[in-house]
Amino acid sequence: MQRLTIKTRKKREVVDITDEIESLLGENSRGKNGSDATGICNLLVLHTTAALTTADLDPGTDLDILDAFEAMIPKLRYRHPHDPGHVPDHILSALVGTSVALPLERGKLLLGTWQRVVLIEFDGPREREVVVTITPEK
Repeated sequence: MQRLTIKTRKKREVVDITDEIESLLGENSRGKNGSDATGICNLLVLHTTAALTTADLDPGTDLDILDAFEAMIPKLRYRHPHDPGHVPDHILSALVGTSVALPLERGKLLLGTWQRVVLIEFDGPREREVVVTITPEK
């Protein structure tokens, strides 16, 4: 198991973490016989106001994603005792999800042409911790 720290800079933003994940995998994905690992790369963000997914990051798409999420969450009278204004961040994290499992082939993520692994920050700026594990192919 490896951990990766991602620093976000804004209240809400989409951060491409593909290169950081692949760099970590390059250092740690050797199989038992010395060949690069094949299996599943499991990613989990250890926070309740951030999320992980894959996305196409053409210019402006990150802002489109954030605008769409903002439109999904109604303005309600939330009951969260800690900070009611913070509830939409928790809801968005739960909707998108805090984990993603991706195929790993010869030590590299198997992604579509335009797919990137992204951390979506809903309550930044913060330092976010992502846990990376590999489940080897049997």
